[in-house]
Amino acid sequence: MSKIGIFGGTFDPIHHGHLITAQSVREIRGLDKIIFIPTYISPHKTNVKTSSPEDRLNMIRLSIQGVDFFEVSDFEINKHDVSYTVDTLREFKKFYDEIELIIGYDNIFKFYTWKEPDEIMNLAKVIVLKRKSSQPVEFIDKYVEQATFVQTRGIEISATDIRHRVHQGLPIHYLVTKEVEKYIFEHKLYTEEI
Repeated sequence: MSKIGIFGGTFDPIHHGHLITAQSVREIRGLDKIIFIPTYISPHKTNVKTSSPEDRLNMIRLSIQGVDFFEVSDFEINKHDVSYTVDTLREFKKFYDEIELIIGYDNIFKFYTWKEPDEIMNLAKVIVLKRKSSQPVEFIDKYVEQATFVQTRGIEISATDIRHRVHQGLPIHYLVTKEVEKYIFEHKLYTEEI
């Protein structure tokens, strides 16, 4: 029986913080693999301009090539619509018995605004990434109570900061893999005003 982690997000671009965090969660939780699922359009970021779904998918593929316990899925991108976690989990539940949904610390406090949050909790165990810089729990609702908080050894890197650095002509060495850095510059990503 396979136990997987689903790590969704914009990944614009995917960076070492994402990769180190995913590897850490996999080890802590005893997961067989982590599946990165880039959103087509995030329901909480409908007004945010992002790189093309294809570019984001390609950067993930480049970042995880050769890593057996990482995969990428184009499920949400192929829907060409707003991506809802509950729909993705319903699809993946057809193939996997145990699913752990990996979300950022801030997301658990607005989890009640997600589409069908109770159903998400039924379909997957919600794993909340907690960093050293995370603020204490602000309030407790049933979703916070049901979630599992995991302290990762991830490093704090901001995709927004990476985009700004590229736009300003600053180096991004060590923030992303060499392959992603090359892809960003070859495809002239993040050169326009953000």
